[in-house]
Amino acid sequence: MTHRGALVNYASGIVGDPGQAEDVVQEAWLRFGRVDKGRPLEEPVGYLYRIVANLALDRRRRASLENRDRAGGMEWLAVDVADQTPSPEDEAIARQELERVMAAMAELPERTRIALEMHRFGGCTLKEIAQHLGVSVSMAHVLVVQGIKHCQRAL
Repeated sequence: MTHRGALVNYASGIVGDPGQAEDVVQEAWLRFGRVDKGRPLEEPVGYLYRIVANLALDRRRRASLENRDRAGGMEWLAVDVADQTPSPEDEAIARQELERVMAAMAELPERTRIALEMHRFGGCTLKEIAQHLGVSVSMAHVLVVQGIKHCQRAL
């Protein structure tokens, strides 16, 4: 409950709707409860943020696909999308880069990782990050920059 507001803000930045963000956080809490009973977690808050991020991204993708399906019958859109489809090589390169970034994020200290995720995925301001982590705004900025630089070095 301590992190509920920050989690809702984080999810809202991903899904773009506070109502859906509430649903995401509730579902994340239920999933977290099932996992938490099975074994002790070293970083429970970070793990909960990860669950929220995954559920929010899934919800956003699902909404995007539904909107695309509702817009059916627009052949011009299909042609435009076909022109933008990446080649298999581009997809493989992007997949490898994503794996490297995810591995780099897993290497980050918990505070740095949470700050980076809140800023980049959640759209949170430095002030919100600082409040959530209990640090100054300038320290929140330092944490985000450190996280970004670490991920850039991984690429």
